[in-house]
Amino acid sequence: MRLAVQWVLSILFVVQNAVMMLLMGIVFLPWALVSPKGAMAACKSYATWAIWTARWMVGIRSEVRGEVPSGACLVPAKHQSFLDIMMIFKAVPQPRFIMKYELLFTPVIGIYAWRLGCVPVRRGKRGAAIKSMLADVDSGRVPPGQLVIYPQGTRVPVGEYRPYKVGPYVLYKETGQRAVPVATNAGMFWPKGTMLRTPGLAVVEFLDPIEPGARQDGFMAELEAVIEDGSNRLMGEAGFVGHAVD
Repeated sequence: MRLAVQWVLSILFVVQNAVMMLLMGIVFLPWALVSPKGAMAACKSYATWAIWTARWMVGIRSEVRGEVPSGACLVPAKHQSFLDIMMIFKAVPQPRFIMKYELLFTPVIGIYAWRLGCVPVRRGKRGAAIKSMLADVDSGRVPPGQLVIYPQGTRVPVGEYRPYKVGPYVLYKETGQRAVPVATNAGMFWPKGTMLRTPGLAVVEFLDPIEPGARQDGFMAELEAVIEDGSNRLMGEAGFVGHAVD
């Protein structure tokens, strides 16, 4: 019975969130087209709404830990759920995301992502994708802020492992900015591939920064270790038994 109720609440939550995204997208559109500030206000408002309704509709509480970066930096983050996107977006002052190129053609999301200065990357040959990403960052189209990138390139379900890609290091080296890794357990409560949302405490944790100057091997090894260890620790706190397996 309890599971059936949670399913009903989850479906209602998903539906109302989709409707609210559309409504906010329409209401804020004139301002967003005139100024990126309008796009930022729309997306911050939606993130706040999604996090708030997740708490009272399906019982997902949210907590941000660690020192939230405020200056220009790279934010390599664990990605398990749409929720961790919303939590990071709400937490940092000027978020920009490295995102799949195809998302530019998604209703509502596409135009707002472009106005925010997000960086679309075409999947395919890694070298071409990295060159395109760097060109977009170097062009000046992307305003200063916190550039969020997912080192594994996609959402990774809880308990699974995918190798870390070199993109974060390339940006770290070329921009000369510090990297602030992020761990999460959000996928335990708002998982990929299902409408079921389960109650619990979803955490996004900003970890100690990696200062500029690290070599590639050392940077990639440290980045993976701190993000995976941090995420496994947060999942353990929430009751997950085990860890990501290669």
